[in-house]
Amino acid sequence: MEIIDINGYTVEEKIQIAIKHLIPKQLDAHGIKKEHITFSNAIIEQMIEEYTAESGVRGLEKAIAAVVRSTAKQVAMEEEYDVKVDVEKVRKVLGAPYFIKDKFIDNSVAGVVTGLAWTSVGGDILFIETSLSKGKGKLTLTGNLGDVMKESAVIALAYLKAHADDLGVDVRAFDRWDMHIHVPEGATPKDGPSAGITMLTSLASAFTQRKVKIKLAMTGEITLRGKVLPVGGIKEKYLLPNVPACRKLF
Repeated sequence: MEIIDINGYTVEEKIQIAIKHLIPKQLDAHGIKKEHITFSNAIIEQMIEEYTAESGVRGLEKAIAAVVRSTAKQVAMEEEYDVKVDVEKVRKVLGAPYFIKDKFIDNSVAGVVTGLAWTSVGGDILFIETSLSKGKGKLTLTGNLGDVMKESAVIALAYLKAHADDLGVDVRAFDRWDMHIHVPEGATPKDGPSAGITMLTSLASAFTQRKVKIKLAMTGEITLRGKVLPVGGIKEKYLLPNVPACRKLF
């Protein structure tokens, strides 16, 4: 036997699957016609983002079925209702959102950089934070990081030290300040080399006090020569369902 890897659907693909297959299927199953209920692309996307966390569409179909059942009841009871499904109806039927993902943040503080991550259920973002305190150059890493990600931080710091003059950093600063790199949501394990360029940028931002542009996310493994290696999972990382503003790659 052979193992065949199948990538998950993007949000855009899920929306089209819902429109062409899932919604007609549920309408037929509940005995109502398409003029009885209308789903906009925005509402379908909201249901995907807030009520599902999957590579497929099974959870989405269940959510659509619940909304269609509610409408079928209203049609059968001859109740007045709005044909167009809106946020209020989704909340009433499905309840409070199950998933609330991070949005991009205003990088108003130097040392904070947005990175891209690839998970089993699609793209997501993570924040790399670097803080400096008076010390002797100690590097501290927190945030439930794996060995590969820790190595990326060490490489990033080594490159920054070797090219301090090019980046406008006083080399004496590395002996006067302790560095603390943190990746929030410590309960979630994180690993992989793709955060290298993000960590380097975070360190450089902290030392130079230059803020990173807002609505900018980056990904890529960094080498000691400062080369960013080819990145995997670009499709999944780029099509972030909850972060339409972070669709620029460094």
